[in-house]
Amino acid sequence: MTYSEQMQKLADQYTHETGKIEVTARELAIWAITNEHWKPQPSVLVRQCAEEFSRALREDYITDPQGRRVRVKHVAIMPRGDEQVPIWADMRLTTRTHMETAFQQRRQSIVGDCKQLKNDVDSYNENFNSADAIQIVFDFTEDLEDAESLAGIA
Repeated sequence: MTYSEQMQKLADQYTHETGKIEVTARELAIWAITNEHWKPQPSVLVRQCAEEFSRALREDYITDPQGRRVRVKHVAIMPRGDEQVPIWADMRLTTRTHMETAFQQRRQSIVGDCKQLKNDVDSYNENFNSADAIQIVFDFTEDLEDAESLAGIA
């Protein structure tokens, strides 16, 4: 069983033991730690620290000369030895190749999120929704135009 599967099983156990069907990840963590279902391992601590670095780097923004709020640090999955690893770089210092790879990978991630959202909405509408179908528009042109207009006002 993978680590993710173990965590999913603990979440199911929480629901079974408490009867709560809506829960935050924090509530799950408190329950798991309090009941000694989860203890940090060194590899988990390293992963947690790395995730915290990733989160902090994703939140590093500057205002560019045109007044846009832009992310400074960008991640690209790159080969390193026999592995593919996430490499972070400051866009003010890194190569065009790194940035092009990072932007393309982020775009693919957005496409993947949209595909999953479509699957989720379609399944809900077809299997669990007794009212009018929920409609999701995947053309973001107007959203981007509105966001740029609002940014010009701020």
